[in-house]
Amino acid sequence: MRKLKTSRQPEILDAALAIADERGLDALSMRAVAERIGVTPMALYGYFRNKDELLDGLVGRLLTGLAPADHGATWEERLRAFAWATRRMAAEHPAVFPLLLFRSSVTPDGVRVVDLIYQALLDAGVPEAQVPRIERLVSTFVLGFAVSEVNGRFSAASNESRAHRGGPDAPAHRRLAGHLEVDDWDAEFAADLADLMRIIRPV
Repeated sequence: MRKLKTSRQPEILDAALAIADERGLDALSMRAVAERIGVTPMALYGYFRNKDELLDGLVGRLLTGLAPADHGATWEERLRAFAWATRRMAAEHPAVFPLLLFRSSVTPDGVRVVDLIYQALLDAGVPEAQVPRIERLVSTFVLGFAVSEVNGRFSAASNESRAHRGGPDAPAHRRLAGHLEVDDWDAEFAADLADLMRIIRPV
C-alpha cells in the first residue's frame, strides 16, 4: 500500500465517482475507495472523516463541472450554460447525480458554483433580497428536469404511458390527448429555460 500525498484529494473523489458510476451509491464506501487507489482505508481519514464527508466532497466534485467557463458572458448565457451542463452531467453520472438534490453544497467548490449563480442573478437585476429564492427556483427546475430524465419519467418510453392516460374521470387528459407526447426533450428543456428567463428579467 502506498501513502497519499497532499494533492491526492481529487484522486480520492475521482475514485469514488468511478465506483458509484460502475456499481451505484450503495457500493461506495471508504474501503472500496481505498482499494481502488491502492491505500489502506485509514489513509483516507485525513481527507474525509467518514462517508458523509466523502459524499459532500463528491457533490462538490460534480458541481465543479457545472461552473460557467466564460465569466464575461451575459447573465442569461451563464445561467443557460449552467442548466445545459447540469443536464449533461446527469446523463454522464446517473447513479450519482441525485446527490445534488439530496445534499447541500457545503464544500468550497459547491459554494463557488452557487455564488456564480448568485452573481448572474445580481447582474440580471434581481433585488438582493430575492436572489437566494430565485437561485432555488432555477436550481430546483434544472435538477428536477435532469433527474426526471435519468429516472425515465421524461423519456421516449414514458410517452406511451402518457398517451394512454385518461378515462371517464380525466376529461382534461382526453381533451389534451393530442398534446401529451413529447417529441423532443431538448426542445422542451430549451423552451422551459426561455420561460424561466422571462420570469427572472422583471423580478
